[in-house]
Amino acid sequence: MSALAPVLDRLDRDLDKSLERLFNLLRIKSISTDPAFAAECRKAAEWLVTDLKTIGFDASVRDTPGHPMVVAHHDGPAGSPHVLFYGHYDVQPVDPLELWSDDPFDPAVKEREGVKVITSRGSSDDKGQLMLFVEACRVWKAEHGSLPCRITLLFEGEEESGSPSLKPFLDANKDELKADFALVCDTDMWNPETPSICTSLRGLVGEEVIVKAANRDLHSGMYGGPAANPIRILTKILAAIHDDDARVTIPSFYDGVEETPSQVLQAWETLGETAESFLGPIGLSQPAGEKGRSVLEMVWARPTAEFNGINGGYTGKGFKTVIAAEASAKVSFRLVHKQNPEKIRAAFRAFVEQRIPADCSVEFHPHGGSPAIQLSYDSPFLAKAKEALTDEWGNPAVMLGGGGSIPVVGDFRSFLGMESLLVGFALSDDRIHSPNEKYDLRSFQKGQRSWARILAALTN
Repeated sequence: MSALAPVLDRLDRDLDKSLERLFNLLRIKSISTDPAFAAECRKAAEWLVTDLKTIGFDASVRDTPGHPMVVAHHDGPAGSPHVLFYGHYDVQPVDPLELWSDDPFDPAVKEREGVKVITSRGSSDDKGQLMLFVEACRVWKAEHGSLPCRITLLFEGEEESGSPSLKPFLDANKDELKADFALVCDTDMWNPETPSICTSLRGLVGEEVIVKAANRDLHSGMYGGPAANPIRILTKILAAIHDDDARVTIPSFYDGVEETPSQVLQAWETLGETAESFLGPIGLSQPAGEKGRSVLEMVWARPTAEFNGINGGYTGKGFKTVIAAEASAKVSFRLVHKQNPEKIRAAFRAFVEQRIPADCSVEFHPHGGSPAIQLSYDSPFLAKAKEALTDEWGNPAVMLGGGGSIPVVGDFRSFLGMESLLVGFALSDDRIHSPNEKYDLRSFQKGQRSWARILAALTN
């Protein structure tokens, strides 16, 4: 820890310099989804490489069929861990421009509601976040002439446009990129005073199901009764997927689902989230999920089956008495723990097929599938990171779950065989992907200090 103190002091002294560097990166319009900004994306990658070289990283721009990757390496002491740090330099489009209070690519520190914030597209998602780690490395190197461990950096340029080049790149460069574990910065704090570590991410299976009956739409007065109605067939099947306690009835659905440790559930209870506080802002009050589970457990640690769209028959204005020839629904499953996406897909299809009348048919169209991510609660890396964050912020770091998915974490496991530690310093009101994105200045300062503490902790 004696090596840490001068690093923390210098990070505070050099805050203005680190802001200047961040502003230079934020001014680059690296909008990955719009081909008109391809040159700007490359410019951002080249800027990062130039900056990383000043710290002593062996950094390079790596071409892909899309926007380039940035890869950088720095040696560490013999026997120290090797970590891979991931972030992305691309940003979302700024439309509608008229809703911005300021130029989205003219960053500044401003005061909003009594809080100093950095204003700009990408300030929170994800340029501000990735530069926290870079600044921690910069100052550590300046103070000690070396880094505390071996570090590889991977900065992507297509995260905001679906990461089409990421998997092929990881597969082609897995020997170079593989490390002991990955650090991912694209996440949030629990609140402005409480840091968090995301220990789990739910997986996903998407399916579109189409039930077909007659060879054309039918007049309901002439055929109603004798003719099979695919809307009725489909909705009956969908209704059968949940029982009265909101548990999924598909056979073997819960294979691989583990109970969350009691100490973790107790920690979540201390966060003070209730059904009313969670559902109230969206105009609801009664939880609709599994009976006997808290809202946080439902979102962070339990699997779901949800219906995301349904279609069939006449849906235009007015009324048309028709029995549709077919009906369709889009169904998604959020997975946890050790659930197998392909087994879930097969079990769902069998569940539907068993309920289709003999003279009707069904088609299925897959829409992606990925397993859940679960970091071991007794991981030594997790314990060290939690202690480091708690030391910096004063409040115990919360181990929370992610209701959605971060695909890169699954890709690191699949292609590189690595677990990921997800630590971020964004806030829920940062307005990422929306006009007037911001990043709290305090998060920017303490985020740098937090990463310095984590690096120190991981190597002790």
